[in-house]
Amino acid sequence: MQGRTRGRTAGWLVLLAIVQGLAFVALWWVAVRTGRGQSLDTIALAGNTIGQHRIEDLVDTVLNAMSVLSLLAATAVIGFIALIRGRIALALVTTLLIAGANVTTQLLKHGLYRPDLGIDPERAAVGNTLPSGHTTVAASVAVALVLVLPARVRGWGALLAAGYAALAGVGTLSAGWHRPSDAAAAMLVVGVWAALAGILLLLSQHEDAQVEPQDAHHTALTVLGLGGLALVTVAALAVYLTNDVLLIPPESLSRRRLFVAYAGSAAGIAGVASLVMALVLTTVHRVVPRHNG
Repeated sequence: MQGRTRGRTAGWLVLLAIVQGLAFVALWWVAVRTGRGQSLDTIALAGNTIGQHRIEDLVDTVLNAMSVLSLLAATAVIGFIALIRGRIALALVTTLLIAGANVTTQLLKHGLYRPDLGIDPERAAVGNTLPSGHTTVAASVAVALVLVLPARVRGWGALLAAGYAALAGVGTLSAGWHRPSDAAAAMLVVGVWAALAGILLLLSQHEDAQVEPQDAHHTALTVLGLGGLALVTVAALAVYLTNDVLLIPPESLSRRRLFVAYAGSAAGIAGVASLVMALVLTTVHRVVPRHNG
């Protein structure tokens, strides 16, 4: 029975990796390779100045705290938490998750091609910016932290971690550093690596691993899942409304139109962060059981 359960969990994790990988490819193709996608991104980014002065200090604090040094420090802390719980494999896998997600983002950012379709001439020289490095840092640390936390606090930790990842992603949009698709793509990169990490953790388990059904965190999973779907729905509605003004230059759009595009994009980023974390919670009690055997 335990073997069949582990097999189903492994199959689910493989499916999650494939689905999130395909979602990344679809997002990249639409947002980067098509004129419609580039226009939607540009209009949303043009709306970041609305109310920016009210959250500028918070955004600067969050984004400036992300550096190579802070990433190394966070990785060390996460590994230490796993080690003091006696989980050597967990420490290694979470370190691999963080490193793999961030290296993958940098390779994709420099390897993917963004055609200049004449839609965003101000940033044409910058080239491709998808996925967002800052968002990847925040999301990978958030997921890794949820994996190493004890079961009794993991639900609350997942809610806070998803909020932190969402704040970082929206922060890159508010600061004008990244387009909305960049942040959402970074979440998906982390989601793929989270699924791969889950498979490795399953392989490291012994046959007598103790999986407790009450560690499934159904409340946090429901909040993140339904909340994520609601936010993505808001983003889809904003895309539908913005689709009517794609041929109008962003500087000629009203504040209301710009705000709808910007707020919808922020909701979409937060929604993807919530859904990725919800997917992590669907298996975390099985890949990190109460007793690893």
